[in-house]
Amino acid sequence: MTTRATGSILVVDDDRVNRTLLARTLARSGHEVGTAEDGREALERLRSGSWDVVLLDVVMPELDGMSVLEEMKADPVLREVPVIMISALDDFDSVVRCIELGAEDYLPKPFDPVLLRARINAGLGRRMLYELERARVRDVFARFLPESVVTEVLARADGGARLGGVRLIGTVLFTDLRGFTAFAEHTAPDRVIDVLNRFLSEMSDAVLDNGGTLVSYLGDGLLAVFGAPIECDDHADRALAAAREMLQLRLPRFNDWLGADTDAAGFAMGVGVSSGPLMSGNVGSERRLEYTAIGDTVNTASRIEAHTKEVPHHALFSDSTRALLSRPGDLILVGDVTLRGRTSPTRLWGLASPNRFPEKMGVTT
Repeated sequence: MTTRATGSILVVDDDRVNRTLLARTLARSGHEVGTAEDGREALERLRSGSWDVVLLDVVMPELDGMSVLEEMKADPVLREVPVIMISALDDFDSVVRCIELGAEDYLPKPFDPVLLRARINAGLGRRMLYELERARVRDVFARFLPESVVTEVLARADGGARLGGVRLIGTVLFTDLRGFTAFAEHTAPDRVIDVLNRFLSEMSDAVLDNGGTLVSYLGDGLLAVFGAPIECDDHADRALAAAREMLQLRLPRFNDWLGADTDAAGFAMGVGVSSGPLMSGNVGSERRLEYTAIGDTVNTASRIEAHTKEVPHHALFSDSTRALLSRPGDLILVGDVTLRGRTSPTRLWGLASPNRFPEKMGVTT
């Protein structure tokens, strides 16, 4: 869509003379114009191209304008295209019905060029506002969702930013960078932010590249969920792949970058993963929405991550996650552990630690 006061207009009218006059008038104003002589052709052209405004005749043979309008409003792709009905004055009742169905306005026959221009400009203005809002919402979603699922999420949310709450089965992943607080205490603030941004960028990409959803940053760690808001059967495998990538590829690369111009030995990190039921959706207000995931599975993953400080494994997985993995062979049984705040034990499995970052949890300078 162009940002000028011109756009692509589809003229639908079974009267050839009226159709031609409308098309020529609009073309002289700089619009890109297409035409259709009946309702079926109109729907074909709408679904095969991109249109900013539709001028739609009410009375047509076979498929009339009202039926076309109903199909457009039932189609998630077409429902936001502004429709201006074309009607003779003696068919005003039908125009009222079309407005009730979602049409923007109407243009009486024979049309007045000044009125036509005003109706088209109003329709283009509404279309521009819709596209700007959709771009804003896409940008918001793209910050925590893989690009491959943003379009599907927008379609499910009808282009809006409110997903609503959904209960589903997914896998939750927590990370925490060891010793960063101590590092920050004796490091210049701008360097602290630079290091933190570099670390979070690496770990965020590991989540997104493996099809996860980045829920939030938690100081020097993050919370991610796999299998939400779009459900998938392999959410546990995706989480395991992300954990491996974090520990075996991205953390060593981050530490190499950190040590390139300092004498820092590097950081270690903990990763906790658990699978099970959770609630996924947006919370907040109309002015500020935030995507989140809540439930016992989230709490368990957080407690599992905290337990990595007590064992020689930098990544720990619940038994519920291991049971869902298609290839769990490289996980090592840690044992049944009573996690903080729990009364019954949780069976944990560990991922063998790589040897390219410090075994002691912290950073040396």
